[in-house]
Amino acid sequence: MRFLSIFSHVERDTPPSTEEFEKVGNLVEEWMKAGKLISTEGCLPSSKGARVRRSGNKYTITDGPFTESKELVGGFAILEASSLAEAKELGKIFLEAVGDGECEIRQIAGVDDFGDAFTPEQRDKETRMRAELAGKS
Repeated sequence: MRFLSIFSHVERDTPPSTEEFEKVGNLVEEWMKAGKLISTEGCLPSSKGARVRRSGNKYTITDGPFTESKELVGGFAILEASSLAEAKELGKIFLEAVGDGECEIRQIAGVDDFGDAFTPEQRDKETRMRAELAGKS
């Protein structure tokens, strides 16, 4: 099963130290080799981002930094785990490496999770699009 792990933390003004990069880099390498990590990326500070919201027909765009937020998304990982329990354990191990923060763990939906509402034609289209995306990476 695939899981999305969204890492949130209190934003800081300084980049990670060399030691922090090395610690997380070693964990990423270990998980890649073990087949537990499909993808991961970190985010730049919220001052370099924006939020786009929609309510009815109204859009609101707020440029960063997002000072009203206590914790912000700092990055994500796509994990391969046999269960939610295993994904939770991976979240704990990740937090041991990076320090304070939170990992929200969410199972990623597959075509079988939608039952008959997802037609065979839609399944075929999904398969073709995923193959095309995989070819671009």
